[in-house]
This record gives sequence, structure tokens and C-alpha cells, in this order.
Amino acid sequence: MRFSAEKKERGFTLIELLIAMALALVLITSLSSAFISQRKIYAAQEQVSEMIQNARAAMDMISRELKMAGYDPTGSGSFSLPYNSDTSTVDIYADIDGDGSITTSTGSKDHITYSKATGEEIIRRNTNTGGGAQQLAENIQAFTIAYYDSAGNATTTAADIRQIEITITAQTSKPDPNYGQNSGYRRYTLTSRVTPPNLDL
Repeated sequence: MRFSAEKKERGFTLIELLIAMALALVLITSLSSAFISQRKIYAAQEQVSEMIQNARAAMDMISRELKMAGYDPTGSGSFSLPYNSDTSTVDIYADIDGDGSITTSTGSKDHITYSKATGEEIIRRNTNTGGGAQQLAENIQAFTIAYYDSAGNATTTAADIRQIEITITAQTSKPDPNYGQNSGYRRYTLTSRVTPPNLDL
């Protein structure tokens, strides 16, 4: 006598299928939320890095050129760093070409001005050669210059200036909705005091 064994395979029931879909939806939602959260964190960190790099690059360039202030190879004695009552502007005089005078022809570096106009968020650099002021750094909230004598006291007398303190406050280009201060804009302040060696001569 022959017996035939039939193997019956059962599929998923509707309830099992709905449960599996619900679990998959929960998993996808969790992964999506984690991805979106990571993207927001990455974007915020990128903004902060750009802000810090922007402020540091501006500070480095201004500091390097301030160290040339008062360079006077001919000994004419007319290249002190002038005091500027506008605390958002600094003028640098140096006899770079060694001709005993301040040259303002195209390409000269004898007179450089750094400034930030009221209402603007830009530091501008002007070589005073007719080309106008060029943008050096953007998203700048504050650019402040202070002058000090050799003892570290604040001074307004050009002949007594031996140190210049630069303060730059930069901010991110876009607001971070998760940051509660400054309307969502993160800020970074950098301060440096420069002592131009030529002013001691």
C-alpha cells in the first residue's frame, strides 16, 4: 500500500504581514530621524568651523601686516602707526620700498587700511592705490582696534603707540534652530595684541 505525503506550506497571514510592516515602518522612521539629526549636527559643526577659520585667517593677515608698521629703513622718522579715533579702522604705514616716503602708486604696500563700516558684516582691506577697499572677511559682527603704549596703558598719542589690540567677532552665516542665543547665530571672538618691532626704534 502506498501512502503519499503531501507537505503543505503556509504563507503569512494578513495579521503577520501587518505586524511586519508596522515594525519595518518604526525601524525606517528611527533611522530617518537619526540621519536627519546627524545631518543637522554636521551642518552646524561645518558652520562653526567656517566661522572660526574665517576669523583666524583675518586675524593672521592683519597681525602680520601690523608687524610691519613703522618700518623705516632710511631713518626718516615719519612712519609711526597713526592713532585713529574710529575704533573699527586701523592704518598701517611702512616704507616697504625703502625710498623714504609713503608710496601710493599701484601695487604699493606702504599704506594699508583695514576697516569695518557700520552696518556691514565685512572687514575690508585697502592698499590705498586707487583700486578701492577689497573684502577680506565676511560675517563679521565686530572689528575693534585699541592702542597701547610700552607700559600697556591705553593711549591716543601716535608717537606713544607700541602695541595694537585687535578684536574680531565672527558669526555663522546661517542660524542654527537648536541654538537659543543671538537669534540662532553662533559667535566666536578672537583677540590678539600685536607689538610691531619697528615702533620701538
